[in-house]
Amino acid sequence: MNNAELHIEALIFASENSIRLEEIIYCLQVSFEQDYSEVIVKTAIQNIQQKYQQPNFAIELVHINNGYQFLTKKDYHIIIQQLQVQRSKKKLSQAALETLAIIAYQQPVTKLEIEQIRGVNCDYSVQKLLERDLIVIAGKAETIGKPIIYTTSAFFMDYFGINNLNELPQLKDFANDESTIGQQSE
Repeated sequence: MNNAELHIEALIFASENSIRLEEIIYCLQVSFEQDYSEVIVKTAIQNIQQKYQQPNFAIELVHINNGYQFLTKKDYHIIIQQLQVQRSKKKLSQAALETLAIIAYQQPVTKLEIEQIRGVNCDYSVQKLLERDLIVIAGKAETIGKPIIYTTSAFFMDYFGINNLNELPQLKDFANDESTIGQQSE
């Protein structure tokens, strides 16, 4: 492994969220005052990915949210799940999950629109989602009162392990054939 690969590996490891290719190139160029082509960096990333595909590593380098991030391999999800259960005090409440789902599927959306869908006040849930960086303020609507518009954040993509909003589950993914009444025609 060459020196550039080690620096790239360190950048990806140190990044809290997925790190984009452009960010890696920028950091390398500023730190070492030389040009790094996209091809060189992508090759180094591929080498790092191959290194972590070895069975003696519990983590792997994955492409997620248009960037790269180290994640635990699926073989170790059971033990990680135990850690998550232990830390479950920090998990999202049902109200926060409902609010987040509305924002994810309806974005951009105002608080009034969220409250109309949920049927209850959502001030607390929106505040908690903002504090956890799962949603962001995307501007103000061009309507009376200019209400704040909310969208999901880049951290939302990392948190749920998706690259874009098209990867969110669709209603048809939750359809249960057993719950239908009568005969279905094609």
